[in-house]
Amino acid sequence: MGANITGVKICGITEAVALDTAIEAGARWVGFVFFGPSPRNVAPDVAKMLAAQVPDGGPGRIGLFVKPTDAEITRVLDTVTLDGLQVYAPEARAMEIRARFGLPVWRAVGIAARSDLPSATGLDGLVIESRPPAGSTRPGGNARCLDWGLTEGWRAPAPWMLAGGLKPDNVADAIMRSGARAVDVSSGVESAPGVKSATLIRAFITAAMNAFRA
Repeated sequence: MGANITGVKICGITEAVALDTAIEAGARWVGFVFFGPSPRNVAPDVAKMLAAQVPDGGPGRIGLFVKPTDAEITRVLDTVTLDGLQVYAPEARAMEIRARFGLPVWRAVGIAARSDLPSATGLDGLVIESRPPAGSTRPGGNARCLDWGLTEGWRAPAPWMLAGGLKPDNVADAIMRSGARAVDVSSGVESAPGVKSATLIRAFITAAMNAFRA
């Protein structure tokens, strides 16, 4: 994720139609979730087939992992070609993963107040979202919107993208209010948990890219 790049990541892809739509609509990244409790979890052999369909020069292929062991990441990378990793892990562990596997690593960070925003990182990028609700079995925004004003004027220590609760009808406002130059969506472009909607993917990417150009 470069400092001057603006774009959209469609995460939690499990089917070819969603992948094809994301590519055709202009997604900058596509994400595959390797976390069993998620309805978007995808087996490495399925992810391999999907990742192989991304054309040269197409979206970056990102693998999402939650507090992974080296063995879990190795099992995936032995099967799937990925361009980067998105991890839910402390900074020090994320740095270990980056050194061990030699791929760009983005760290997902849940925030509830401006003081939660990272002031330093040695990683390639950050994914900023709301903290998961108490008792949640899954990390991430869990379809909950962050207070977008929290990131306004933030001097981010690395390129970052906004996630959590984004949909076609609110992503433009989120971009304008937060100052984000990249956004990440999963459940906001689904017709049911884990089932992507081609119509919503197209609408989301169009709305986001129009906001970036504003």
